Formats: sequence, C-alpha cells, structure tokens
Amino acid sequence: MIGQIIKVALAFVGIIIGAGFASGQEVMQYFVAFGINGLWGAVISAVVMTVMALIILQLGSYFRAGEHGEVFRRVSHPVFSRLLDAGVVLTLFSTGVVMFAGAGANLNQQWGLPLGVGAFIMVVLVLAAGMLDVDKVTTVIGAITPFILVFITIASVYTVISGDFSGVDQLNRASGEVSTTLPNWFVAGVNYTSFNLMVAVSMAVVIGGNMFNPRVAGRGGVVGGLIYGVLLIVSAVTLFLTVETIGGDDVPMLSIINELNPVLGQVMAVVIYGMIFNTALGMFYALGRRLTATSPGRFRPVYVVAVLVGFVLSFVGFRELVGYVYPVLGYMGLLLIAVMLVAWVRARVRIYRESERRMRIVDLLQIGHTGSLSSQEAAALDREIAESNLDEHQIRSAVGGSGGAATD
Repeated sequence: MIGQIIKVALAFVGIIIGAGFASGQEVMQYFVAFGINGLWGAVISAVVMTVMALIILQLGSYFRAGEHGEVFRRVSHPVFSRLLDAGVVLTLFSTGVVMFAGAGANLNQQWGLPLGVGAFIMVVLVLAAGMLDVDKVTTVIGAITPFILVFITIASVYTVISGDFSGVDQLNRASGEVSTTLPNWFVAGVNYTSFNLMVAVSMAVVIGGNMFNPRVAGRGGVVGGLIYGVLLIVSAVTLFLTVETIGGDDVPMLSIINELNPVLGQVMAVVIYGMIFNTALGMFYALGRRLTATSPGRFRPVYVVAVLVGFVLSFVGFRELVGYVYPVLGYMGLLLIAVMLVAWVRARVRIYRESERRMRIVDLLQIGHTGSLSSQEAAALDREIAESNLDEHQIRSAVGGSGGAATD
C-alpha cells in the first residue's frame, strides 16, 4: 500500500511541477513579485492544494473514472459540468503549449540552442510516450519527480549558506521589478492554486480512477500535496533571497544552480527538461483521453494532432504565455474548487464506506483465487458487490487488472 501511495503522490507532483514551477518562472511572477508578502501567498496555495489533491484523487478512485468529464457529470449540475469540462480542456491544451515553449527556453538559456529545437525534441518525446497505457504513463511521470526535489533542495541550501543578503526592504524593492499581471499577493496565491488544479484535475482523475481503493488514492493525494507545498514554499523563499541577481532570467532556478556549479547546471537543465516533459505528457494525454471519451479507438490520431498544433502555437514565447494565460485559467479554476469541495463534503461518508467495502471485496476475492469460498463468504461477497457503486464487471476487472486491487 505504501508503494502505491508514493507512486500516486509522485505522479501528482509530476503533473503540477512543469516548466513554470521547476524553472522558477511561475514562482517569480506569482509570489516573489510581491516581496515578503508573496511568501504568505505560497503558504495559502500549499494548504489548499493539499486538501484538493485528496478530494480530486478520491473522487476519481470512487467513480473509477477514465476522464475528468465523468466525475464532473456525477458531482455537479449539467451547466457547471459543461463549463468545467470546457475550462479543463482549454487548460490542458494551453498548458501543453506553454510546456513546449518552456522546453525551448530551457535549452536556449543553458546551451544557446534555437527555441524551436528544444520544443521540437519535446514534441517527439511526448508523441512517443503518449502511445503507452495509463499505468505506464503514471510511472513515467512519477519517475522523474524525485530529481527536481533534489535540485530544488540543493539550490535552497546553497542560497541560504552562501548568500550575503540585503535587508528585506532592498529585496522587496528588487521584487517590485519582477513583471507580473496579478494585482496582489492574496489573489496571486488563490489564483495559483486554482490554476494548478485546472492543470492537474484531468490527469489526477485518470490516476485516481486507476486506483481501486479511494483511501489509498486520497492518501497519495495528501502526500503529493504536502510534497508540492514544501517545494513551493522553499522555492519562493530561495528565489526571493536571490531576486536581485536572477529576477530577470527566464529560468531563474537554473541560474542559481549554474552559479553553484556549472556541471550541476548542465544536469539541472536536463532535469528541468524532464519536468517539462512530465507536464506536457500529462496534459496532452489527458486531453486526448477526454476528446475521445466516446470513441477511444481514435485516441492516437487525435493525440498526435493536438500535440502538433500545440507545438506551432508555442512560439508565442514562454514568459509571455506564463504571464497572461495562467492567470486567466486560474480565475476559471475557482469554480472547480467550489464544485469539487462541495461534492466531496457531501460524499465523504459514502467514499469512506466504499473504501472499506472494496477492501473486504479484495480479501474475499483473494480467498477465492487461492482456494474456495464458503457459502457464507460467497454470500458476503455477493452482498458487498451488490452494495458497491461499481458493477461486478468493473470490480473484477480492477482486481485482476493493472489497477491492482490487491495492493491498492
């Protein structure tokens, strides 16, 4: 169970920490731009994200959802469901476009390659990985996440140990030079959370839906939310303390690592590129799943077309896309927070009971696989399946499939 929780947690973090976060550009515009007060915005964002990660992943698991529209239709009014669905589809595509732009900016800053080269390589990687099934995609996304945790920790420790920092007033003045389209630190903190939820919800629902036990999915969400929150706060503090020297860079976190050690800077550039890949893959994979929900056989051609269109649009520019596209999507995400929170509060008792029920079903099915059920056990199994919100085919498929009910 612990292994499954960690797998879900790392996959969730991998979805959110893409080009903007790993590079430091998002944190700069949303938090550092408001000086010391911006750090409080990071704290607010971290707390809300942890709660919402639990909610989204549990709802995905409870409904065994294959795409986000399925959950929206079950938990909200049809009008809200359509609005959220349209907003998430727009977010998936827009964020994927930003990832391609970030891939180009990353290799351009580190090695001077043309912007189109980094973006094109990313397109090839995303197209190849998108041909995998959801369990393999989850594993790929989660596998790269630990590397960025290490490098952000290195950057933070180096900044604190080696820094000869100016006073808070001088850092605040330098922060004021950072460009942002947001009005104040509180709005920025809320907007950043809701934007990231719009980014994460579709793939998070798919990941949660692949888990048979809602309790495991929820715990994975909490762990993932906590990891994300710590990273966000640490990154915000680190970039605030160094804002005088790296405030104008496209990839400020990479600048810190390069200052520490050029060799580590080369590795960091690759790691950031990997995190960009994480989010790009998650966005376009979830988008393809949603657009082909009624005709899964068309997934691959639709996926390829969406990725190629995103590549063309990515040439608008990384910093510009982060500054203008993300805040708009964040305001749309406020509705998502409200709908999912209300739905979970109303369903939390049913989700808890269903988690217990599915654990009992797994135990009984395992007994049946290794031997024979007694008449009482067989009757208990039939009763538990009948009372579940899933049908018998879904349950038996989940237990025997890659979702692994025996471990989930």
